[in-house]
Amino acid sequence: MFNEDFPRAALDGLAQYGPAVLSAAIVMIVGWFLSKWLSRLVIQAMPARRAFDDTIRPLTAQIVRYGILIFAIVIALGELGVQTTSILAVLGAAGLAIALALQETLRNLAAGIMLIWLRPLKAGEYIDAEGAAGTVMEIGIFATRLRSAEGIYVFVPNDKIWGANITNYSRDPSRRFDFIVGIAYQADIARAREILLDIAHQDTRILKDPEPVVYVDNLGDSSVNVMLRVWIGTNDYWDVRLNISEKAKLGFDQAGIEIPFPQVTLNAPAGETPLLVVGEGRDKSAGGSPAKPSSPARGPAKPAAARKTTPRKRTPRAAPSEEE
Repeated sequence: MFNEDFPRAALDGLAQYGPAVLSAAIVMIVGWFLSKWLSRLVIQAMPARRAFDDTIRPLTAQIVRYGILIFAIVIALGELGVQTTSILAVLGAAGLAIALALQETLRNLAAGIMLIWLRPLKAGEYIDAEGAAGTVMEIGIFATRLRSAEGIYVFVPNDKIWGANITNYSRDPSRRFDFIVGIAYQADIARAREILLDIAHQDTRILKDPEPVVYVDNLGDSSVNVMLRVWIGTNDYWDVRLNISEKAKLGFDQAGIEIPFPQVTLNAPAGETPLLVVGEGRDKSAGGSPAKPSSPARGPAKPAAARKTTPRKRTPRAAPSEEE
């Protein structure tokens, strides 16, 4: 049954609470768009100086955005009639509960702040944090985005990076490279040194200070290991490293310097010959009966000559008589 007082009660409620709800909705909408606009403005307005590089800009923008959203929520609740003291009390209790439930998240937040403050890494640098390796794309509030050398997206919580030993391969402007190559014992060490130093001096990407040096690193089991030590600019490291390996091989080949490689020599007991059988036969160990040697290789089989066959005449059998 229709209640005649319902429309009047609805209009009275709309007149009483409608403006407050509308004001709260407007505050939330304005706060949402304002937070996005200001976060983009922060990224664009921060000067391109060392204190405000690509590492700190995204984090600052996120802090500005979430701060504006929290402020808009508090104002919207005030428009709905919620007391500010009550809001602060609720936020305090909620904050405690959230802190207990999200300990891992808060640790990531604290680790992100420490990474920004101490700056052991920044955007564009290649790092290795005990297995998490790649170029730093962004340090966020809770996690850091990396791009591996294979172009794979890596998402690492800040706490994992902060608690690991960080190796930063891009922080210093130069890196040392030790190129070790083995040469035969009968090879000319002085000639090998000359070839390696020529390679280092001809490449303009190799630094002149410290000066490239070549010396005998150690005497191996089957080779004399010679080391070329050079310093390279960090941005040119991999290109120069690969170029040295190729140029050293070509130079040694031209000079007739042998680069030993592992070989296996089989020594059979006296009076016996080691036998290697390829095919269906099995190899026999020393002292056992030798396997049957395979037949010597033959040339391609000749096609058999076509045989002329004469069909034989069949003698017709007599049909059985009825008496049988």
